[in-house]
Amino acid sequence: MSFASLEGRTALVTGASKGIGRAIAQELACAGATVVVGYRSGKDEAEALASEIGGRAIQADVSVAEQAKQLVEEAGDVDILVNNAGVTRDGLLARMSDDDWRAVIDTNLSSVFYTCRAVTRGMMKRRAGAIVNVSSIVGVHGNWGQTNYGASKAGIIGFTKSLARELGSRNVRANVVAPGYVKTQLTDVLPEEATSAMLGNTPLGRLGEPGDVAGAVRFLCSDEASFITGGVLLVDGGLGM
Repeated sequence: MSFASLEGRTALVTGASKGIGRAIAQELACAGATVVVGYRSGKDEAEALASEIGGRAIQADVSVAEQAKQLVEEAGDVDILVNNAGVTRDGLLARMSDDDWRAVIDTNLSSVFYTCRAVTRGMMKRRAGAIVNVSSIVGVHGNWGQTNYGASKAGIIGFTKSLARELGSRNVRANVVAPGYVKTQLTDVLPEEATSAMLGNTPLGRLGEPGDVAGAVRFLCSDEASFITGGVLLVDGGLGM
């Protein structure tokens, strides 16, 4: 048996058409899981990924309760749920619009509530399951111009810790992975001076790769992490120390 094997399990990954979500879907498939690629946009990318890893791609806007519930139902008996869907709408609080606040909170945080609510009954009944919610170092330490994003990602941590207490007696685990600055489309648009500042504060001296986060998620989903719940695993090169 390979370390952190997920053979025979069904995993649902939201926001999986690109970036970190794509890497997570690939990693879970490599571990033996059958992966459902959840996506809101990027149909071609999602379907190509699903074909590559032998899974299925299902479109849904998980910021909408009904669509999140339908996604879970179409996915079937979900053994593993990874909530990765997320957006940014950065700006100073004094000038932030209501729409920019709601878009980030609904996509990043409300979606986690909707999908977790939809999967937990089945997991509790089977007395088995693993949930990993993707937060961010910004949810731990905050960041200038990201009050909405920071609130959503900090909310994920509090939500997950509470959920872990509710589900523990049924052998269902819930954990958080909090990435630092990772090479994705979100970080590609940052000014060079901002990237340099991040690197200067990161002991390992580099940006993360999506695969760095995916490996941590795989571990938390596996039996090797069977005594870990309510945890927050920073995958940040030491930035959050």
